[in-house]
Parts: sequence; C-alpha cells; structure tokens
Amino acid sequence: MSANDTSERCDWTVTGMDCASCATKITTALGRLPGVADVQVGVMSERLTLSLDVRQTTRAAVEATVKTLGFGIAPKGAPVERKKAFVLPVAGAADTDDDAGHDPDKHDPDKHDHAGHDHAGHDHAGHDHKSNAAGVNPATARDQDVGHGGPGHSHAIDPKDRGKRWFQTAKGKLVVGTGLLLASAWAVKLFASESLAYYAFFAACVIGVAPVAVRAFNALRAGIPFTIEALMTIAAIGALFIGAAEEAALVVFLFAVGEVLEGVAADKARASIRALADLVPKTALLEENGTTREVDAASLEIGQRVLVRPGERIPADGEIAEGTSGVDESPVTGESMPKTKGPGDAVFAGSINAEAALRITVSKSAEDNTIARIIALVEEAETARAPTERFIDRFSRIYMPAIVGLAVLVAIIPPLAMGAVWDTWIYRALALLLIGCPCALVISVPASIASALSSGARRGMLMKGGAVIEAAARTTRVAFDKTGTLTVGKPAVTDVIALAMTEAEMLAVAAGVEAGSSHPLAEAILRRAEDAGVAALPATDAKALIGKGAQAMVGGAAAWVASPRHAAEVGALDAAGLERAAAMEQDGKTVVVVFREKRALGLIAMRDEPRADAIEGVRQLKAMGVTSVMLTGDNARTGAAIARLMGMEHRAELMPEDKVTEIKAMAAQVGVIMVGDGINDAPALAAATVGVAMGSGTDVALETAAAALLRNRVTDVAAMIRLARGAMGNIRQNVTIALGLKAVFLITTVLGLTGLWIAILADTGATVLVTLNALRLLRFNPERES
Repeated sequence: MSANDTSERCDWTVTGMDCASCATKITTALGRLPGVADVQVGVMSERLTLSLDVRQTTRAAVEATVKTLGFGIAPKGAPVERKKAFVLPVAGAADTDDDAGHDPDKHDPDKHDHAGHDHAGHDHAGHDHKSNAAGVNPATARDQDVGHGGPGHSHAIDPKDRGKRWFQTAKGKLVVGTGLLLASAWAVKLFASESLAYYAFFAACVIGVAPVAVRAFNALRAGIPFTIEALMTIAAIGALFIGAAEEAALVVFLFAVGEVLEGVAADKARASIRALADLVPKTALLEENGTTREVDAASLEIGQRVLVRPGERIPADGEIAEGTSGVDESPVTGESMPKTKGPGDAVFAGSINAEAALRITVSKSAEDNTIARIIALVEEAETARAPTERFIDRFSRIYMPAIVGLAVLVAIIPPLAMGAVWDTWIYRALALLLIGCPCALVISVPASIASALSSGARRGMLMKGGAVIEAAARTTRVAFDKTGTLTVGKPAVTDVIALAMTEAEMLAVAAGVEAGSSHPLAEAILRRAEDAGVAALPATDAKALIGKGAQAMVGGAAAWVASPRHAAEVGALDAAGLERAAAMEQDGKTVVVVFREKRALGLIAMRDEPRADAIEGVRQLKAMGVTSVMLTGDNARTGAAIARLMGMEHRAELMPEDKVTEIKAMAAQVGVIMVGDGINDAPALAAATVGVAMGSGTDVALETAAAALLRNRVTDVAAMIRLARGAMGNIRQNVTIALGLKAVFLITTVLGLTGLWIAILADTGATVLVTLNALRLLRFNPERES
C-alpha cells in the first residue's frame, strides 16, 4: 500500500439476511458509495467485508446504508497491532472495543445447551462423537463456560433482539401485529357489517405493509428497484385499489410469516458453523511461577504452559510437556476414537482430555489455532461461489424484471385487446408480481453449499468454497503422492548390505551424511544407526541433491547417500550392485547407496508401509467410478510394487516439477484431484483441478490446497467426493423445486386458478422448502457407501 493510499480492509457482522437476495441488496447499495470496492457478503456466515477509502466514505456511512436496508450491523473489531483477545470469525462485535456497542453481561450462558458426556470415565468404544461434537463433562462445562467461543462472543448483534424468542424480534412483532389486525378485521366482518369490515381490512393492510414499503423505498434510493419488498408493496396497494382489501391484508400477514420462517430456516443453516466456535473453552488454567490461576483462554500466548484436567477441553493448540492421556479429537477432526498422546505430541484446541492431567505448552495464539482457522476457512469459502451459483445470480437479475414486464402485459393486454374486465386482470397481474421474487432460486445454491461445508468441517473435511465442491463432484481421477499420503511416511530399514567395509562403519558414514536431515528416509537411517549403537561420523557442508539423495564431507572426505541410478551414473556402483538393488526394489523397497568417490560402501533398503486404510480408500474410489494414480519419486520397480498392492496406476521417478507436468496433463483432459502432504507437493496441489492436503501435512500444503483432510485418512478422499456429489444433487433438487413451483403458479395465476394469498405462499414456501432441503446435508454421512 502506498503512503497516499488510505484504503483499508473492513469487516462487519450483518444480521437479518435470509437469502442471497439480501446479500445482493447490500452489495449493490454499498457498491454505489464512493471509495468502496470489493464488497463480499456471506449470507450464512453473516459476514461483510470490503475495501474502504476512508477519505471518501466513513465506516459510519457504510453502517448507515446497511441499516436503511433493514439489516443489523456491527464491526468485528478495530484493527490493532497485536491482537491479545480472540475475535471469532462469527463474533458480532469486538471484544476489546467498547465502541462496538456490545455488553458482555447481556450474554446468558444458560441459553447454551451444555448437556453432554462425562469423558473422564467414559468408554469411548463404539461411541459416535460426531453426533455430539459439543459434548463435555457437565461440571467442566460450568467451570470453563464452554460454548462462548471467546470474551464478548455473540451471534446476534442487535441489542433489541439478542436472547429473544422469534415473536419478540422486529419481524416477529410484525407477524403478531398483522395477525391481530387481521383477526380483528375478521371479527368485525363476523359481528358487524361487510362495509365496516372492509375498512378494518384496509387498515390492517396499510399498517402491515408500511414497514415493508419503507424498506422498499430505501432499497429504491440505494439503486435497487426490483426487490420482494417493492413487489409486495405494489401488490398490496394495487389490491386495495381494486377493492380486494381482505385478501391484501391476508397477503401482508402471510408475507410477514414467510419472512420469519425464512429467518428461522437460515439461522438453522448457520447454527452448524457457529457450533465450531463453541468448541473452544472460555477459560484456561495457566501455570506460572509454581502457581495455577484461571485466565481468559483468548489471552494465552505462545510459550505459556496450561494445566488441563481430565474431562476438560484443551484451551489452545500446543504440545504436551508433561503427562500421558487419551485425547478425544472428535470435536475438531471427527475422529471417533481417542488417541493416546504424551510428551512432545501436538494437540488441538477444543479437543477433550479424557483420562489424566496434562501440562501443555501453547504453540499458537487464539486467533491462529486450528478451530479459528477452520471457521475462517469455512466463512471465506462461502465467498468462493460455484459456477452454478454465478449463473443463477445472473439469471435472477433478468428473471425479476421479466416477471414485472409480464405482469404489466397481463394487466393491460386482455382489457385493451379483448375488452376483458380490468379488475380481474389487474388482480392476476398483482399475483404474478408476488411470484416474481427469485429468493428461493438464489438461495438454492448457497444454502446447500453452506450446509455441505459445515457437514464436511464436522468430519475434518474442509473445502474452500462452492467452486471446489462443484469441481470435486465432477472429478473422475485422483492423483496421490506416495510418501506420507498413501504410506505412513515413516520408512523402516529392512536390509543393510556392506560392500567395502563393515556394516557398522558403513552406517556411521551414512548417519554422518544424513545427520540433521528431516527427510523420512534419512530419519530411518539415523534410527537404524542409533538402534545398532553406531555413532554418526562428524560431517560438514551437508546438502540435499533434489530427487537424488544427499552429500556431505564426512571424516574429511566427500560421501553420498543417493539412489542406485545416481550412484551408477557417477561410476560408484557396478552392475552387480545394481542387480542387488533391483532385486530389493522388486519387493517394493526403496534402496539407497552409501558411497565415496567412485567407491560403493554399501546398500541400505527401506520400506514405507501403506496406510491401514489406503487399499480400502482406493477401492472405494474405484467403486465410485474414480480412477486412482500414484505419483512418486521412487524408482519404477518400487513404484510398480506398491501400486500393484493397492490396485492403482502409477507414475514413478518423478521430480517435483515432473509431478506438476503430470497433474497439468491430467487436468487438461478430465480434471484431477491431487492429494499430498509435503512442501514439495505444494506446486502439484496448486496445478490440480482440486488440490487436497492431508491434515498432518505442512502449513504450506494446507494453504496451497483447495481442500484439507484433517483426519489424515485416505478413505476421506472418497467421502469428500461423495459429499460434493451429494451437495450438487441437493442443488439440482433445490433449483427444480424453486423453478417448478414458480412455473406451476405462474400458469395457474394467469389462468385465474390461484390468487394473491396462494402466490405469496408459493414464494415464501419455496424459499423455506429449499432451505430445509439444504439442511438435510447436515445429516448426510459421506463415509457411508451408497
């Protein structure tokens, strides 16, 4: 950013959005303000972000514009140089900024359901934690106040609506008010005269439609003429002019009911995303100078040590310093069985310590822990719209004006051309207007995408948006990196063959070359030397030979640990040595040669065993019609042996750049999912149609990839594709429901078979139906083969 550039990225939480049309209103209105650019609105995440030039438009002006459209808005927090407090991505206001208008005391912990299980003494065998990700020890829940996500955390912003039932909110009051007015008018009709009842219905309609008309007018001023509020206002007023006051009042009431139902359905879709935030305990037991005190979990800093008692949730990402216990990671990764972890093992915030006390050293700050990253990823994914969603958005912009135009023609052509009754055709035209709202259509895609993202996140499957889901659903080819993805990534030495010295002397040279390396093969050699009681010779100038091996100055002379092919190329390995290496490679082993200048010292063979679920994962993909191919830097014989065991194709002897070439070639033909876990996989992940990082992989791989599998299971690749295909099937159902209902009632309205109140029921009913249908994805189990 230049010194003269005053633009900044701003972030708000917006409430009251029920469908994508709401997001379109906000985007259009804010896009007209000077100095506002790159407006992104997430309906399900209730998030608004934009670039703002504060010299041209203030934050207050942005907030005022959103409020005039009928939505609640509050800042997520003022930017500070160093965030000490944790602001969850779904938080409604800053937890360190009093100006945000947030009162922490108004947050009622009793509103949350903390009922769960006593994990301290619970038998986890066969227990499905995925269905109860928030389950904790009730006593611990009270101690830690689980379910708040951080200080000042709130999911609703409007202080008037926070903690209230639906009938206490603004939209709820409109339903109650219009309902009472309508009931009163019917009472007048029943016990008094028809003429007096007409005025009662007239008053009920005017009073009920007034707030809707105000929103329509504000949207019009913001440059958005075609809104459901505008169509509703025109239809209600038009009905009054043709004497249909009773029906007009009923339509206003049904519209208000529909808005409440849409809000309830949308809020249910958001609930699963919010549940992720509820996993992090609010407090932690900090150990300092031999004493333990309770502190805000959001204030924990890297390097501090916390005590986690049995049954409690772990308050931060960290590393176990003392203690050994079963750790239940199901709330974070969906892994149902607890893992036994001890000193040096990493743990996630939100996981449950099931058995014994642990002392944990904090390794990540609250805003950067695993839960925060998952929530941020899910929220950001919502703005990465699928091609289908972009198409429907373009279609909806044409659809509403087209329906309005059709309604005008229906109102005037029959009376003018055929002498038909004006009131009859105006009435039918008004009913058409109510069918003209595309809410059900435009929410059909984002509701399904949000549900799929949430369902996947609960099972440790993260996908960065609708575009990823759509691409994964179409993919029929998956490429796997071998080491650490299809295999456990910890090869063990199986054979040591000394050629020019003793086995111990050769291992000492090999260990000297590999000392300090973190490569899996190097670690296997160092473990073998340590087990044999062999000390590594002093080494200097060590360096990696990309795709070939490593070299160093060992004992004052150059030494190498490299592939047989490289050793043969430099004249260090003869034909007999190559034959011995080839024989071991036929068995699926990786062979390296330890040599000095022109002289082979010995051969070391290692094997990296396949993951327990790798063969099953490949089988599931094959059953789904998806072809699997293994990409490896190993020699052709080793690659072929492992591929044959797993029942898949393979490409061997690939350098990192060769993997990228292979992936690009596959992507150009049918599209390809690339699954990897290491730094050297990052370029191939970026080149694939969908790059998938295994959860144990590096941050580089996770950032580069379009999706991540936190449970580190090969079978989750098939599950992710099932989820993507299920989401696309759900979207097709939603589009069919939305367009089908519109088409049916468009025809029946023109023919005079249905009236105003049926039209508004069709509109709001379709929106509620597609949202509820999308919510079915929250219960969809992608791990179950269909």
